[in-house]
Amino acid sequence: MNFLSRTVRTASAAFRIKACTSVRYYANEAPAGLSDRLRLSFALPHQTIYANAEVQQVNIASTAGDMGILANHVPSIEQLKPGIVEILENPTTIKRYFASGGFAMINPNSSLDINAIEAFPLEDFSLEAIRTNLAEAQRIASTASTEEEKAEARIEVEVYEALQSALSK
Repeated sequence: MNFLSRTVRTASAAFRIKACTSVRYYANEAPAGLSDRLRLSFALPHQTIYANAEVQQVNIASTAGDMGILANHVPSIEQLKPGIVEILENPTTIKRYFASGGFAMINPNSSLDINAIEAFPLEDFSLEAIRTNLAEAQRIASTASTEEEKAEARIEVEVYEALQSALSK
C-alpha cells in the first residue's frame, strides 16, 4: 500500500472520531519578558518531525476551524482534521505537511505538541494521483452497495478534496 492510500485510510479513520465538548479560555495580556517564539514538538507514531524546536507560528486545520498559533496562545486541545499543518520557522522558511488527523495540545508555556496519525510534506503528493484517486472514491461513493462502503468512500472523497485544495493553493 503506497503512502497516499495509507494516509487517506488513516485520515478516514481519524475523521470518524467525534469532537468532544470543550472549555473556552480567554487570553490575558502576556507578562513582560516572555519569548515571542513557540516551542514545537510534532510527532508521528513512527517519526519525530520537530522536537522542541523554536518556530514563529504554526497553522493547523482543526475540527473547530483553522487556527494560527503563536507564542503565549491560549491553552487548548484541538482535534486535527485532515488538512495542512503549516510551520513558519522564520519569516522566510515555511514548511507544509498534510496530516491525516490527530491532536494539537497548546500549552500555557508557549509550547505546542502535535501528535498526528500520518503526515507527509506537501511536495510529496502528486496532484495527478490525487485527482485519479478522487474520481475513484467518488465512483465508489455513488455505486457502493452498503451504507458502510458509502460512508467510507465519502470520507475518502473529503480527504482527497482537502489534499487537492491544499495543492492547488
